[in-house]
Amino acid sequence: MSELNVGLVTVGALVLLLGLLSNSIHRAPISTPILALLAGVLVGPAAFGLLDPARWGDQQTILEEATRLTLAISLMGVALRLPGRFSLRNWRTLAVLLGFVMPFMWLASGLLVYLLLGLPFLAALLVGAVITPTDPVVSSTIVTGGLAEKNLPARLRHTLSAESGFNDGLAYPFVLLPILLLARPPGEALSHWLTHTLVWEVVAAMIFGGLVGYGAGELVEWAEARETIGESSFLVYTIALSFVVLGAAKLIGTDGILAVFLAGLGFDRAVKGDREQQRQVQEAGTRFFILPIFALLGTSIPWRGWLELGWSGVVLVLAVLLLRRLPAVLATRPLMSGVRGRGETLFLGWFGPVGVAALYYANLALQETGVEEAWTVGSLVICASVLAHGVSATPLTRLYGRRRAPDRDDGKGCR
Repeated sequence: MSELNVGLVTVGALVLLLGLLSNSIHRAPISTPILALLAGVLVGPAAFGLLDPARWGDQQTILEEATRLTLAISLMGVALRLPGRFSLRNWRTLAVLLGFVMPFMWLASGLLVYLLLGLPFLAALLVGAVITPTDPVVSSTIVTGGLAEKNLPARLRHTLSAESGFNDGLAYPFVLLPILLLARPPGEALSHWLTHTLVWEVVAAMIFGGLVGYGAGELVEWAEARETIGESSFLVYTIALSFVVLGAAKLIGTDGILAVFLAGLGFDRAVKGDREQQRQVQEAGTRFFILPIFALLGTSIPWRGWLELGWSGVVLVLAVLLLRRLPAVLATRPLMSGVRGRGETLFLGWFGPVGVAALYYANLALQETGVEEAWTVGSLVICASVLAHGVSATPLTRLYGRRRAPDRDDGKGCR
């Protein structure tokens, strides 16, 4: 009970402090996930020892479920933040990012793990899959707020958000393939992956989420027409929708994370009128929910495992941050109609942060296979990405804003 109260004080005080300093933080070269992560380290076993998730039960299960809920709330917020039909109007850019860049990130990360750490090839591919998805939680701190809106074109901000929303769920087949190959004969594993994972767990999740979300939006329209719902219910409704879709998708055996994002897109497609104020409320609520997960990560860092990696871990982190995504974005730039100029390409290539989605898959992989490196390496890359992308977000955003043409058409292709 005392640890619960310490946790409540920690998270509550963190939210209060960040609220009081929100404008200063947005102008400073530091992000809210970094502060939450540092707060977790301070109250965790490595410092003051006030909180230790290992004493609460199965630490991996706690982290897996906490990240699943955080992702659901965050992905709903991302989906509602995107302009209507953005994904359809920018399908070519998203198809390149998801169909070419994402597999490259998986293979590049897995190969780096294999070469630098000497893990067995399938285990290396599993670790590579864990750190493949870009993160909507960390991305939100980069593409939202006054600084981002002033300096970054809307098209670029929405592209980063949409990509992270889709690839969080689409990372599931990449993670599950090596899990299956480690547990079953190759033929049986590939057959299950092609028929069950791709067709049912991915495609069915997209259809299910989209239909449920659209139906929920139509119900809101019906309730508003009869004046049975108030404006203040919007945040509660969308968070409840996130949980309903997440739980229902899990019960029918599909990818709940992908289903939630498609539900958000379907919901946003169904509701009519200008809901900018309601979306701002949703964004504020989402920011509150994402802070505890980084604090929880800070209390759970496997320091001993990191030290055992030695300099190979340091080199791996640097290699992953520089080579996992940027080369693929540069190489496929001519295929992406929604990305313009070298500056925009470099910004998109650098800001593919690793965060909560990777934390979810790291714990899932550890639970399913027992490969400790999935958690050790995954958590190391996550923390390094949170620091690197959090520290570089403000200066690089300002740099982009200074160098960008003043008459650029920010809205083209976004609305």
